[in-house]
This record gives sequence, C-alpha cells and structure tokens, in this order.
Amino acid sequence: MKNAYRVVSLLFAFVFMAPVVWMLVVSIKEEGMKIVTVLDWFTPPYSFAVYDQILSATKLSNWVLNSFGVAVCVTILTVIIAALAAFVLSKLPFRYRSFMFFFILAGLLVPGEAIIIPLYQVAKEMNLLNSYQGLILPALASPFAVIVLKSFFDGVPNDLLESVQIDGGGSWRIFRSIMLPLTRPALASMAILTFIGSWNNFLWPFLSLTDDNLFTLPMGIPTLMSSYSEDYVKPMVVNTIASLPIMLLFLVFERQIVKGVSLSGIKG
Repeated sequence: MKNAYRVVSLLFAFVFMAPVVWMLVVSIKEEGMKIVTVLDWFTPPYSFAVYDQILSATKLSNWVLNSFGVAVCVTILTVIIAALAAFVLSKLPFRYRSFMFFFILAGLLVPGEAIIIPLYQVAKEMNLLNSYQGLILPALASPFAVIVLKSFFDGVPNDLLESVQIDGGGSWRIFRSIMLPLTRPALASMAILTFIGSWNNFLWPFLSLTDDNLFTLPMGIPTLMSSYSEDYVKPMVVNTIASLPIMLLFLVFERQIVKGVSLSGIKG
C-alpha cells in the first residue's frame, strides 16, 4: 500500500512539475525553432542569447527590482504591524477588545475590488499615484495576517508572560522575547504568503502607475508578451525570470511554509 501511495505521489509530482520543466527548457531554446514532435521541445541546440536580449533590450530587470523592493517592504511592514495588532488583541486586556477583533474580522468579508475606487481617490488626494509609497502603503493593512497571528498568540501560555512580568519586564519585552520567538513558524508563513501576494499583485499597480520605470512584473510582462506573441521562446524567458524568485523562495523556506500551514496553535 505504501508503494502505491509513492507511485501516485510521483505521478502527481510529475503532472505539477511538467509545465515548469517545459517552461525552463523552452526558455533556453533558440529562436525560430521548428517543432514537429513533442521531443523537439527538449532536444538541442540550447542558447541563453534570448536571456541577454531580453535583459538588455527591455526594462525587465528594472521591473524585477521594483517588484522585489516593493514586496520586501510590504512583507516586513505588514508582518510587523500585524504581529503588533495580534499581540494587543490576544494578550493585552482593554475595553472593546472583542469589538475590535470582530471589526478586523469583518475586513475579510469585504472584497478588494469593492474598495479599489475609494482607495484610488484617497491615493490621488495624497499624491501617492506613480510612486513607490503608493504601491506599498495600501498593501499594509492585512486582516488575514492579524487574525492568523492572533490565533497563534492565543496558544502561547499566559504563565510565560506572567513570569516575565514578575521579573519586571513590560509588554514590549514580552512581545520581543516571548511572543516572536515562539510564533516564528506563523511569522515566516505570513511573511512568505505576503511576499507572494505582493509579487503577484496586478490590479492596484495597474490603476496607480503610468510610469513604466515604476512598473512591477505583473504590470510589465503583458506589454512584453504582446510584443512577442508570435514566438514561444521570449515569453518563456520572461515567465522564467518572473517565476524564479518565487520558486527559490519556496525551496529555501519550504520547512517554514509547511510548519506555518500545518500548525493551528502553540501548545504550552
């Protein structure tokens, strides 16, 4: 039975990996290739000339840096803000705490498309359009991250917090020395999901940007794809460059992703 599970798992892995492998192989083929059979996709000659052409003749490298910089800033700030908010909601008693929790929870029920026009008007009044600040600031409010991190913080035993308070530690020390280390898997998971969400974000950059020097990858790639629609190699090169950072992110932080998704809390 165990061997059957392994065979089925390998089959599913092959199905999911086949498009990725095909994309990588086609991206290093020469332009104007003649395809007669399926094997022609995977046979030589291979060349990285199209990579050099794309990176030198387009602004793709600039768009990659824009996407990476915006995603890093959004990830760091979102996790910090969400962790602070979750800690307050979970461990610090104050009036109307339950109301605040359900108010934030209600934010999950509002689709992003419903607030996109008011958000655009606010960004326009604050002169945030066509700027990095306009890309970063609207993405920092994440009710999902707050709710998930609060569920993890709820699992931290209060006895640990009381021991720190007995030693004279305040709320900041509790947050920094107790809560953050014990909820590291959740923080890592939220950071990775936030990074991926920011990396793939298309709608808000599409509405807020007109300067192609500020474009992120989801904004810039369609312009290249429309230019190279008659050939397979150049679109695959563009998609490979856009996908590699996310694939590397999963490979490096695979363990943290699995822990963050599988855990529902921390047992004391």
